[in-house]
Amino acid sequence: MSNPIVVVNPPDPQDGGRTVRIDGEISGRAFKFEDLIEFLRRAGWLEESGWPEIEWRGGGPEEWPGAPTD
Repeated sequence: MSNPIVVVNPPDPQDGGRTVRIDGEISGRAFKFEDLIEFLRRAGWLEESGWPEIEWRGGGPEEWPGAPTD
């Protein structure tokens, strides 16, 4: 499997969700880091190859304004 290009876009100003693209295809909207992990798992990452390189736009892995608060 070749390394996909993973892009996590900036948080949406309305709901804080971040669009995630893997290999140029939208995988979904992540509202927390666990959502990103699920998209990577569905794409065959983590089990086969570990973590791909991720391009973070508009904030890094700690930036999840759409995450539910406890």
